[in-house]
Amino acid sequence: MENSLRARVRAGDPDAFRHLFDEHASVVHRHAVRTTGNWVVADDIVSLTFLEAWRLRERVLPGEDSLRPWLLGIATNVSRNTARAARRHQAALSRIPPPDPVPDFADEVTRRLADSEELAAAQRALRTMRRGEREVFTLCVWEGLDAATAAEALGVAVGTVRARLSRARKRLRKLTERELELEPRRKSGTGNNEVQRPAAVGQSPGSRHQAARSTQEKKR
Repeated sequence: MENSLRARVRAGDPDAFRHLFDEHASVVHRHAVRTTGNWVVADDIVSLTFLEAWRLRERVLPGEDSLRPWLLGIATNVSRNTARAARRHQAALSRIPPPDPVPDFADEVTRRLADSEELAAAQRALRTMRRGEREVFTLCVWEGLDAATAAEALGVAVGTVRARLSRARKRLRKLTERELELEPRRKSGTGNNEVQRPAAVGQSPGSRHQAARSTQEKKR
C-alpha cells in the first residue's frame, strides 16, 4: 500500500495527497505545536508543509518506508523559514510605532496543552539550544523517530543525530529545571530586582552627609 501511495504521490494523484494529508496531518501539526508552542503558527506550518510536499512530489523515491520522515523533514524546513520570517517581521515592527494593544491569548493556548507549565519551560529551554540539537530532540523524543529515520528527515548522518540527541537530552534537562525554578520569580515580579551595591567598608548610609556636616561645624 505504501509503495502504491508513494508512486501515486510522485505522479501527483490528488486522491493520494488527500490520503497522505488525512494520515499524517495530525503528526505534522503535533510536531509544529511542540516546536513553536503556538497553535496558530502550527496550523500555518501544516498548510505550508503539504503545499511544499506537492511541489516536491517528484523527489519521492520508491521504497517500503513510510512517507512520515519525508513530511517531517519538510515540516522542519518550513518551521525554520517561518521562524526566520517571524524574526524579520519583529525587527521591522521594532522600527515603527507600536500598534494599539490587543488581547493576549497565550495563556489560553498554554492551558490547552497537557502539563502546560513543564511543556512551556521545556520550550523556553529548547529555544536557547543550538538549532541542530533542537531539531533532533523534537523529532526523536517528541515525535518518536529513531536515529536513522531522523537522519533521513534532516539529511544528516546517523552519528550526527545520536551525538546531538545525547547533548540535547543533558542540556535540556538542566535548562528546563532552571526555567521551572525561575517561573515563580517571574510570576511574582521579583526575577529582575537589582541587587543593591553594598556600601564601602567603613561607610554606612548617610556617612558622607555626616562627614560634610562635621567639617562645616569645625570651620565655625
